[in-house]
Amino acid sequence: MVHAYILIQTEVGRARDVAAEIEKIPGVVRVDAVTGPYDVVVLTESPNVDELGRLIISKVQAVPGITRTLTCSVVKL
Repeated sequence: MVHAYILIQTEVGRARDVAAEIEKIPGVVRVDAVTGPYDVVVLTESPNVDELGRLIISKVQAVPGITRTLTCSVVKL
């Protein structure tokens, strides 16, 4: 499995709505509203990198209220 954290910036006042919508997406393991430069942090898992890309582009980035995402793939060191 491929895991990644997605750091999300939202429109002002939309973090709760965005987090609630993202929780419904298959492949999302955890969603947290946070403080700082990002508003929501999402942990995802996918069978491979291509599926991860599809999850991010066609599902997560399609959620209304998101202004920017940054994906951080988990690596085994």
